[in-house]
Amino acid sequence: METAEMKIIAHIESGYKDKFGIPRQSGMVNKTLSRIVFEKEYRNEAAFKGLEGFSHIWVVWQFSEALRENWSPTVRPPRLGGNKKVGVFATRSPFRPNSIGLSSVKLEKIQFTKENGPVLIISGADMLDGTPIFDVKPYLKFTDSHPDAISGYADEYKDYRLEVEIPQEIASKLEPDVLEATIEMLSLDPRPSYQNDEERVYGVTFYGQEIKFTVSGKTLKVLDIANL
Repeated sequence: METAEMKIIAHIESGYKDKFGIPRQSGMVNKTLSRIVFEKEYRNEAAFKGLEGFSHIWVVWQFSEALRENWSPTVRPPRLGGNKKVGVFATRSPFRPNSIGLSSVKLEKIQFTKENGPVLIISGADMLDGTPIFDVKPYLKFTDSHPDAISGYADEYKDYRLEVEIPQEIASKLEPDVLEATIEMLSLDPRPSYQNDEERVYGVTFYGQEIKFTVSGKTLKVLDIANL
């Protein structure tokens, strides 16, 4: 049976310029706004008619930085410390037979622009800046939400957060909304889960800023924030 070719219809513009620091799931960092900019072929306003009535959307996208010819039946989820294997189909790992991601995000608004046509302003994205997007679909709360669902090993880590400490002289470098988003992102612990060196200085890029920090126990302390 022949399969249809997947077409890239858009790309995302986000504050995540490298893989380090991207939330491990969509909807975990909601203070950060991103933009979905469509390719010229798909900027027909008629294609977006009715979408404004939905508060959330599904985004189907490609793990463009995780493309590989081979795949493994088992992976090591970060939240399990990177030392326990589970089946790839029991994870949301990017290293899959097909490098396709699925994210549920909030649709803040549809912005009609002269340069790029309809642009979707979203929050809660977990995608690298420039990520190719295959499709956008409306989220339906009466079928897509299952409050009583069981999430396996992921339930154990769903409330995991770090306390973030940023000295006032460093925090004052950021606009209030960017500061709020930065704290939310850092609280999720952007370190690789197999690293737990309290003396190590880590770095993460976020919204054009390079953030240096250390982690001791459950506390993340920001040492410096500098423009790139």
